[in-house]
Amino acid sequence: MNLKKLLITAIRASVKGGSVIMDIYGSDFSVFRKEDDTPLTLADKNCNNIIQQILEKTGIPILSEEGVKVSYQERKNWEYFWLIDPLDGTKEFVKRNGEFTVNIALIYKDYPVIGVIYVPAKKDLYFALEELGSFKINLLDLQDDYTFISLSKLISFSVKLPLKNTRKIFTIVGSRSHMSLETKEVFKEMKRKHGKIEVFEIGSSLKICMVAEGRADLYVRYAPTMEWDTAAGDAILRYAGFNLIAFNTSKSLVYNKEELVNPWFSTK
Repeated sequence: MNLKKLLITAIRASVKGGSVIMDIYGSDFSVFRKEDDTPLTLADKNCNNIIQQILEKTGIPILSEEGVKVSYQERKNWEYFWLIDPLDGTKEFVKRNGEFTVNIALIYKDYPVIGVIYVPAKKDLYFALEELGSFKINLLDLQDDYTFISLSKLISFSVKLPLKNTRKIFTIVGSRSHMSLETKEVFKEMKRKHGKIEVFEIGSSLKICMVAEGRADLYVRYAPTMEWDTAAGDAILRYAGFNLIAFNTSKSLVYNKEELVNPWFSTK
């Protein structure tokens, strides 16, 4: 399995998917409701289609939030599979605040070995590969066509995560759209422990990215998420030297469970 080649494929898919999202973002789009009452737009569907068209060529199975759901009996035997959230932060997309991402992860058995998060509104790209590390780049910094760039050249233009931290105030990130009472209690506990704290409420997987970058000390999610919400960010966090830890355990999140709902978690 050539993971470096697969990483470049995932990066290309995320950028092309992000371009489709921005086409819709600049239009007068409609918002639909899924069965669970969460929002869905044409951007979710179009981005998913583009990503699946690209990743299908790898011959690796795909599990996507917006794609066809696969039974556990089939997917439990997968050694590798792509786990995709084509538009993470649809609520933020609808609000037009730019805090939405394209998330692509490659799962090996029960953990992510590749993670790609693309922020279309800012052209920020986060990517990670096991044994290589985690990186960030703004695609505007590249000097040629980034859709065909080599991994070594991409890394040469990127910064390795985490970045040097010069903060003196303990910083926490939480969900802009899914802030639970339990999460707020953690914020109060951290304030008692650290004195002055700074809290950022941000949409999508950008919260995980902030911790991976070293711009935040803690992300707590005591509210429901799905595996595709966290997998790409989990990889970026892991290979930057951190972890997503399941609530009341010391164990990292695992993937391809029979039920795709994550336990509550926090970063460490």
